[in-house]
Amino acid sequence: MRTALITGPTAGIGSAFARRLAADGFSPILVARDERRLAETATMLHRRYGVPCEVLPADLSTEDGLTAVTDRLHKGVDLLVNNAGFGHPGALLEVPVEDELTMLRVHCEAVLRLTLAALPGMRSRGRGAVINVASVAAFFTRGTYSASKAWVVNFSESVASEIIEPRVRVMALCPGFVHTEFHQRASVDVSGIPEFLWLTPDRVVNDAMRDLALGRWVCVPGAQYKAIVAVGRLLPHGLTGRVSQRLGRRPR
Repeated sequence: MRTALITGPTAGIGSAFARRLAADGFSPILVARDERRLAETATMLHRRYGVPCEVLPADLSTEDGLTAVTDRLHKGVDLLVNNAGFGHPGALLEVPVEDELTMLRVHCEAVLRLTLAALPGMRSRGRGAVINVASVAAFFTRGTYSASKAWVVNFSESVASEIIEPRVRVMALCPGFVHTEFHQRASVDVSGIPEFLWLTPDRVVNDAMRDLALGRWVCVPGAQYKAIVAVGRLLPHGLTGRVSQRLGRRPR
């Protein structure tokens, strides 16, 4: 049976990936900090889809957590979904540097190390894929969050460009506003975001799996966000920065 390791699978986009992949016949390997929610998710997936589920409690902001997950990846998986991530409450210059470093470790170091741990086995077998969840914020300027997600996009494209095996793929997934717990956890007020900008986790995952099958290096779900990214790339950084300040994070 094919295996898929998913970080952050207990809610939002990660949960949607776990459901979709279990429905497609993958045996999920679920990685998160919360052991109770991991167990509940594994039980739900097994009962609903009849697939075996493996749980791996790990905090990707710690060396022990990263080591545990990379050790599991060295044993081989067919698909890796680097989805774990979070946002900070408050503006960039108000966030303690220790918290910023934690974000960089989860968004960048974990993505780097897990991707590089998974790829050798995939390349030796001649098949496999990595999906690194970034954000539309990667194409704009909005603090460490957008900077770290820009790194994820650039890293994913760089790795994809160097893989010669046609059935081994690496892709960055860049969703916009998605109905998840993310904004609530980050104490972000999104009440002013128009409804047409919101996507569902299932929509994001469906677009991601389609674009992965097509061999694309970057997936931006939703026509509205494809247009926003295209326009944003043509505008001066100063202007896009001011726009993102208006539309971006506002503490509750």
